[in-house]
This record gives sequence, structure tokens and C-alpha cells, in this order.
Amino acid sequence: MTVLTDLFEDLRDAQEEMLRQARSLRFGHAYEGTGNNPWVPAVDIAERKDAYLVSVELPGVGIDELEITCQSGVMTIRGERHHADDSSEETVHRAERRFGPFLRSITLPGNVMAEAIDASAQDGVLLITVPKPKEAHAKRIQVHPGQAHTTPATVEPPSEENHS
Repeated sequence: MTVLTDLFEDLRDAQEEMLRQARSLRFGHAYEGTGNNPWVPAVDIAERKDAYLVSVELPGVGIDELEITCQSGVMTIRGERHHADDSSEETVHRAERRFGPFLRSITLPGNVMAEAIDASAQDGVLLITVPKPKEAHAKRIQVHPGQAHTTPATVEPPSEENHS
């Protein structure tokens, strides 16, 4: 149950972060986070028999801009998305994409092989594979035919005799 608890905790943290951003924007305040325009990339976490799969939406973020660390059961993904070069000849009518630094931490379950975590990126999606250890299977013990064991002879209790 720890895995689900940790995943739901991460989901709640992301939701609270989004709500803080929305409240700041609604009241005309600059978002009070780290960096100029912090943003939080969307994350999906799935589970296979052999691993957890973490997919992170990072369009416009190069692999040279990413850093993934794992320490004390927490995997941290940090990086930065740079704003596209603006031309003085362009007038921006709407800008909804966020740019700047980001940081995302995910609590990993206790049953992972942190030293074997692997990451790849394609088409703006970072895929992190967090392997699980092989399950411990019960060892089957072969029974071989052998000599029949004899039961020990029963010992008769001493008879009660009158000792006069």
C-alpha cells in the first residue's frame, strides 16, 4: 500500500502547486516560486511487473538541460526550458507556454533498484524506467525415495506391584 500512498502524495503535491500558481495569477501577483517563470511538467506513473515507468512531458527541453538524481528514495528531475528567441518584428498575441527552471520530485517505493534506473527522451517526452528487484520465489524441494523409518519400540510403563 506504500506505493499507492506515495503516488497519491505526489499527485496531491502537484495539484497544490497548480492551485498556488492559479491563485497567484488570478489575483495579479507574480507566482511566488523559484526562478522567473517556474512551471511543473506533467508526469504519468505506470507500473509493470518488472518496473515502474515515469513519463514526463518536456517539449522544448533538451537532454542537456536535464538532471535526474536519486537519493534516499526520492527521484528528482530538474531542468530548464528556454524561451524561444523573440523577433522584434513579431507581436505576441497570446503566450500560454511556461519557460524557465522546473523541479519535480517523486517518492519511490522501497522495492526498487535505484542503481539501475534508466532514462531516455523522444518527441518531448522523458521516459524513466525504475526497475523492481526480481521477486523472491519459494524454492521447491525435491523429495527423494529413501528408507522407511521405523518407529521406536514402545516402552511399557513399570507394573504396579505391591511392595510390602
